[in-house]
Amino acid sequence: MRSVTSVTMRAPADRIYALAHDTLRWPALLPHYRFVRLLEARNGEQLVEMAARRGWIPVRWTALQRNDAREPAIYFHHTSGWTRGMDVVWRFEPRDGGTQVSIVHDVVFSLAFAPRWIEEWVVTKFFIEGIAARTLACFKRLAEDGPPETSAQ
Repeated sequence: MRSVTSVTMRAPADRIYALAHDTLRWPALLPHYRFVRLLEARNGEQLVEMAARRGWIPVRWTALQRNDAREPAIYFHHTSGWTRGMDVVWRFEPRDGGTQVSIVHDVVFSLAFAPRWIEEWVVTKFFIEGIAARTLACFKRLAEDGPPETSAQ
C-alpha cells in the first residue's frame, strides 16, 4: 500500500533538505520525536533507531537511511518494528516559489493476526500518516520561519 503525505513550504529545497536529512537532530527539532540513535554507519548509509509519539502513544522502529543531496532525497528502509519492510522516500520538488515536500511510504504489511482494515486505518492512516503530517508541519515552520534563536552566554 502506498501512502503519500505532502505539504508545500515557502522555502528552497536545499534549505529544507539541510534541516531534514540529519535525523540525529530530529529530537531537538521535532517535539514528537523521543530519540534517534545511530546504531551503525557504513558506505554512506546509517542504521538508526527512531522513536516518536503519536499523541501519547510511543512508537519505535529501526531503519537504514541513505541521503542524496544531489536529488535531493532521503531514503529509509525499515528493518524492525510494525513497519518492517517499509520503504520511505522524502521528495523535494519546486512549486510556485517554494518546495513541495512529500513523504512516500510503501507500506508492507506482515501482521498475520491483523485484518486489512487495522493495517490500513490504524497502522497507516493513524500512525504513519499522523506522524508524517506532524513531522512535515514542524519542518514547514522551521524552514519558513527559521530555527529558534539561541541566546549567547
